[in-house]
Amino acid sequence: MPRPFSRRPLPRMAVVAAVCALGLGLAACQPEPVPGASATATPAVSASPTTSGPTASPSPTASPSPTDSPSPPAEAGEQITLPTACEQLYSAAMLAALQQRGPLNDPGVTMTSSQNVEALELLSSGVPTIRCSWGLPSDSGMATNVSLVDAAQSAAIAAALADAGFACADELGGTVCRFSQSMINQDDQLAELTETHVLRGNAWMSSYTINFDVPGYTEDVVATLWG
Repeated sequence: MPRPFSRRPLPRMAVVAAVCALGLGLAACQPEPVPGASATATPAVSASPTTSGPTASPSPTASPSPTDSPSPPAEAGEQITLPTACEQLYSAAMLAALQQRGPLNDPGVTMTSSQNVEALELLSSGVPTIRCSWGLPSDSGMATNVSLVDAAQSAAIAAALADAGFACADELGGTVCRFSQSMINQDDQLAELTETHVLRGNAWMSSYTINFDVPGYTEDVVATLWG
């Protein structure tokens, strides 16, 4: 039996476009009616990590209550160096678990790590970024970006996500913003979508998933990057 659909207000994200046109093989989609749905964005396409610009999501669990004014990311002692390979984002155990789920950076997976308009604009502005996707073109997959940002960019993204209806809270040494949504496709199949952002120090992690539940994913990336 299909699970009840999420009634969480839809942020300004191109959710239908994300499911139907991101190279993941879903049929034409119909969202569960959600008040406030708006704005679309065109995803970028890439097959491998880069060191600049965007190229393109944790389990659908209960999210913390939204905050109107999320705290700015931590500053002192939180600087990281941008990884040069996707394997550097994960612990050995997490990497092994992901490799069992599907290939890394398959060229057919074109989904972006966010569907938020402001986030996509910043990713496309040329900030240093590495992109990592998991899975094959199908109805399941994930894309994660790690980008280097300054304090003003971090604050702008945190504010934009909170304004868009993300649940933002002080977690994992910085600010974590989460969103989840259930959709149905033309065959009445349920699709679980999640988007997670971590803003900490000089880095911004953004991750988007479609039917790709990986428990502890965000926590593992944060622990690996910041130690």
